[in-house]
Amino acid sequence: MYQLNENYQKLPGSYLFSTIAKKVAAFTEANPDKKVIRLGIGDVTQPLAPAIIEALHKAVDEMASAETFRGYAPDLGYDFLRNAIAEHDYKAKGCDISADEIFVSDGAKSDSANIQEIFGADCRIAVTDPVYPVYVDSNVMAGRCGDYNYDTQMWSRVIYMPCTKENGFAPAFPSETPDMIYLCFPNNPTGTTITKEQLQAWVDYANKNGSVILYDAAYEAYISEDNVAHSIYECEGAKTCAIELRSFSKNAGFTGVRLGFTVVPEELKCGDVSLHAMWARRHGTKFNGAPYIVQRAGEAVYSETGKAQLKEQVAYYMKNANTIKNGLQAAGYEVFGGVNAPYIWLKTPDGMTSWDFFDYLLEKANVVGTPGSGFGPSGEGYFRLTAFGSYENTVAALERIQAL
Repeated sequence: MYQLNENYQKLPGSYLFSTIAKKVAAFTEANPDKKVIRLGIGDVTQPLAPAIIEALHKAVDEMASAETFRGYAPDLGYDFLRNAIAEHDYKAKGCDISADEIFVSDGAKSDSANIQEIFGADCRIAVTDPVYPVYVDSNVMAGRCGDYNYDTQMWSRVIYMPCTKENGFAPAFPSETPDMIYLCFPNNPTGTTITKEQLQAWVDYANKNGSVILYDAAYEAYISEDNVAHSIYECEGAKTCAIELRSFSKNAGFTGVRLGFTVVPEELKCGDVSLHAMWARRHGTKFNGAPYIVQRAGEAVYSETGKAQLKEQVAYYMKNANTIKNGLQAAGYEVFGGVNAPYIWLKTPDGMTSWDFFDYLLEKANVVGTPGSGFGPSGEGYFRLTAFGSYENTVAALERIQAL
C-alpha cells in the first residue's frame, strides 16, 4: 500500500486563516442581521490602479491577434519585467542587482514556502517569533522541524527568536547557530521594523556563521522612515548571504492577480555550489511562468503614472493604519506598528488570551482581527488588525471597539 508524507500529520490543526474563516462563517450564519467588519486577513480592498488596468486591457487585446499572441512565458520571467524590477527596485536604491538575478513568480507566499526545497533536510531554521506561519509550516512539511509540543507551541528543531515589547520587537542573535534565518521587515504580523544598522548586523552575522538569510520584503512600499532599509541588499555583504522575496500584492493590490519575485544573487554559494543555479533549476522544473498579461500589469507598476497612483493607494491604507492606531490608543489600548507597515499589533486587555479577545471582538463589536498566538508562542497576549479595509469600515470598526 502507498505511504503518505507523515510530516503533514505533524501540523497542528488547520492553517490559521482557515480557522478564522470558519469561526466567522459560523458567527455570520448564527447572526445574519449583524454586519461583520473584517480587519483580519491582510487582503487589499481598493481596486487596481488605472495604469495597471490599462496595461491589462492592452495585453488582453494582444492575445487576440496572431502577431502579438503569447504562449508559455519564460519560466524565469519576461525581460521587460525583470529589467524594470532591477532598475526601479534595486539600482534606484543603490543596490547592485541585475535582471538575471530576479526570478518572477506568482507571489511571495509561494516562493517563501518553496525556497526551502533547495536546502538540506538537516538544516536548522531560525524564525522571529511571532512569525508568518508559512515559513514554519513549509519546513514542517519538508521534515525539518522535529516534533511539536502542544504545551509550548514550539517545534523541537526550530530556533525561535522572540520579538516582544521588551526587546522592541527586534530579534536577538540566537544562542544556537542556524543554517537558515527567516526575517520579515517591515514585519508581518507586528507591523514593526528594524533599522538599517540592525539589519547590517544580521548580514554580518550570517556571513560570519555561514548562514543564509531568507528576507521577506513584501511590505517595503509602506516604509516611511529614512533609517529603515527597503531591501537587504542595501547592506554591505548581503549578496553573499541573502535571498530576498518580494510581492506585488500589497504595494499594487495584486492579491487576486498574483505576481511576485525572488532575488538570488549569483555570488550566493554554499561551498562551490551556486544557489542561483539551484533555484533556476527548481523554478524551471516546477513552474511554468507567470502569465504574460499579469507580467505586463507588473511592468505598469513601474511607469511614472503607475508609481504615482500606487503611492496614493499606499497612503490610503496608511491613513487607515494611523486611524486605527490613534483610535485604539485613545481607547486605552497599548499599540505597536502602523508607522512603516499596514498592520497594528496591540496588547490584549485585562490579561485576555488572543483567541479570547478574538471571540470578544467578534461577538461584542462584530469586528474580525487575528489572534497573535496564531503566529507563534510570543504572539500570545497580542492581536493583529490590518489597515487594508475601506476607510469607512475602518472608522466604523474603531467606533465599535471604542464603545466596548
